[in-house]
Amino acid sequence: MGNWLVNHWFSAAVLAAWLGINVFLFTYYFLFFDQDERYYYTRAILGSALAWARASAKCLNFNSMLILLPVCRNLLSFLRGTCSCCRRTLRKQLDHNLTFHKLVAYALALFTAVHTIAHLFNLERYNDSQQATDGSLAAVLSKMHLQNSNKWLNPIHSNQTTVEYVAFTTIPGLTGVIITLALILMVTSSTEFIRRNYFEVFWYTHHLFIIYFAGLVIHGIAGLVRGQTEASMEEVHPRRCAEYLVHNHKECRHECCKNPEFSSIPAESWKWVLAPVLLYVFERILRVWRARQKVVVTKVVMHPARVLELQMQKKGFRMEVGQYIFVNCPAISLLEWHPFTLTSAPEEDFFSIHIRAAGDWTERIIDTFQQQKPEMPRIEVDGPFGTASEDVFQYEVAMLVGAGIGVTPFASILKSIWYKFQQADQTLKTKKIYFYWLCRDTGAFAWFNDLLASLEQKMAESGKADFLTYRLFLTGWDTSIANNAALHYDTATDTVTGLRHKTIFGRPMWNAEFSAVATAHPRSVVGVFLCGPGALAKDLQKFCHQHSSLDPRKVKFYFNKENF
Repeated sequence: MGNWLVNHWFSAAVLAAWLGINVFLFTYYFLFFDQDERYYYTRAILGSALAWARASAKCLNFNSMLILLPVCRNLLSFLRGTCSCCRRTLRKQLDHNLTFHKLVAYALALFTAVHTIAHLFNLERYNDSQQATDGSLAAVLSKMHLQNSNKWLNPIHSNQTTVEYVAFTTIPGLTGVIITLALILMVTSSTEFIRRNYFEVFWYTHHLFIIYFAGLVIHGIAGLVRGQTEASMEEVHPRRCAEYLVHNHKECRHECCKNPEFSSIPAESWKWVLAPVLLYVFERILRVWRARQKVVVTKVVMHPARVLELQMQKKGFRMEVGQYIFVNCPAISLLEWHPFTLTSAPEEDFFSIHIRAAGDWTERIIDTFQQQKPEMPRIEVDGPFGTASEDVFQYEVAMLVGAGIGVTPFASILKSIWYKFQQADQTLKTKKIYFYWLCRDTGAFAWFNDLLASLEQKMAESGKADFLTYRLFLTGWDTSIANNAALHYDTATDTVTGLRHKTIFGRPMWNAEFSAVATAHPRSVVGVFLCGPGALAKDLQKFCHQHSSLDPRKVKFYFNKENF
């Protein structure tokens, strides 16, 4: 439990800092625009909607500054590498990059709603003040453009102008509409259902971020919201002179009879987003350059359940266990890049991925390679990028949990272990690995049967048969499969996989599994690694918490999940 508290304390501290800055920015600028005397006359027209609009704008700028950083994958991989000697608690925060990215996106949506609603009220009040003839301060201020075209405060100068006209013809209005639509499309297309079932919709829609940032930078350049200038404040301070605007006579000789002067609030969004945008542009340039390096497909293997294995080589390519790459096939789509975990080991002279049919793009790439044309389709590769699984050999004991094709990062780990045993590597810190593989159909087990069989044989020959304990769970089966397994239960090998360990029908009893590991390793640090669905992640995280001891000298479970 102690490590769980430390990890969550650190995550909570990061979250609290982010929330605290948002609250501070909103509160500070709300009070500033609600009380600062430079905006006394502006508030006479707009009321408190001015403060709501400006405070939310500051928070929008702050979160727009942050939104790109969690998806700068090269930056994250660099930080992970430089933090390799740091505490695992610090490194683990990098694994929450997409969670933080989503959180910031939701904040952008919230503050955009507040900002938009506030400005709709502002436009309505601008329009009402322009049309007012009651001699009020707001009406007088709205007519100042008639005396001097450069000294206006109300951007609406005609009684025939409508709120809709201003919203769709001015730079702030039009860019505001475009930004809001782009944000709505990006947020809605990022839902779990869309990403899982219509990845192409998510992929293309998400690139509206280019329009979002372009619109954000030019949104405030027209300066429709204005305040009194410093020089004018010294001459005709609003607290002293506001009443003279309403009761001003032509023969007035008082010092307050001079009309106030106004200037626009300078556009400053570019100041907030310039650095992260430049960093992201550099990131994209680096990724494009790296993706253009020639990739040679050396072997194509078609596994059961429509899973395609591609073995490739690329000059200068170096990887660590558990890392992933982005893959593009120009013959299918010039723009679509899809992430795949590497299933090869760093010790091999090639790198490989396994592609399961799970959508239009994956279906097409499998069909393309199955056609066996004389010329192999061209593949572009970007990466590799770091993940939580890189830390697997930092733990004395590791629990690896894969669901379906989620076994891929652990294939890389298990292969690497096989090579380490081959080379009698004495630096291997890990002393025990528990491997759990959950599959819905029997064909999926054939993907890595040979690997598991080789590991069994090699470890038995090395006198370390107990190093790896693996359990294969079949979560979907029919009566004939179960009856056949029961009939041949006493045979040396499993009827489903051909391995020594028997396939278990059903799902793991995780509480019992964690209790057994905790009992077997009462003083160890256990790394729990998952590549699988969110529901399973919640269960494993809960059991990591429950079975970790508060005593730092006793067993501790660290939960790690693949995110890309």
